[in-house]
Amino acid sequence: MPPAISPLAAPRRRARAALLAILAGGTLAAGCAPLRSHSGYIIDADLVNSVQPGVDNRQSVQQVLGTPTVAGQFGSGDWYYVSRDNRNYGFQTPKVREQTTVQISFDPQGTVTAIRRGNIEQVASIEPYGKVTPTLGRKRGFFEDLFGNIGTVGAAGMGGGQQGGNRDRP
Repeated sequence: MPPAISPLAAPRRRARAALLAILAGGTLAAGCAPLRSHSGYIIDADLVNSVQPGVDNRQSVQQVLGTPTVAGQFGSGDWYYVSRDNRNYGFQTPKVREQTTVQISFDPQGTVTAIRRGNIEQVASIEPYGKVTPTLGRKRGFFEDLFGNIGTVGAAGMGGGQQGGNRDRP
């Protein structure tokens, strides 16, 4: 005799299926939630405002604000404190939503001369041209790239041959 099927079995299956569907939908929706991240310096406005041009020097700025994110190159000697907030969905590349840059300039003696603040509008956006770096010269095809160096290894003037006599022999 077959086992008796409970009259509540069908509604339980439907409830279980509905619960699984809700969990699956929630999991998929979580993948679409924005991920927010912060990188760089955490700017405290009171600390930045405490740095005074003509009063503070490199040592006092480093004691108050810490090590700069970037130090200027090529003789400028400026210090940059960069703070950036990013957002992305799932596995996308993070997009910058907000950026604040504090630039502190010093004179040759190390005294603060100016404090400037910048934002995202001052950031240059550079878009690469395609996936290939253009080069000067002729365009080579697949077979020229594959077989182009045959015969050049060890050829005179190509760095592989013995030039100026044999240095290995006594």
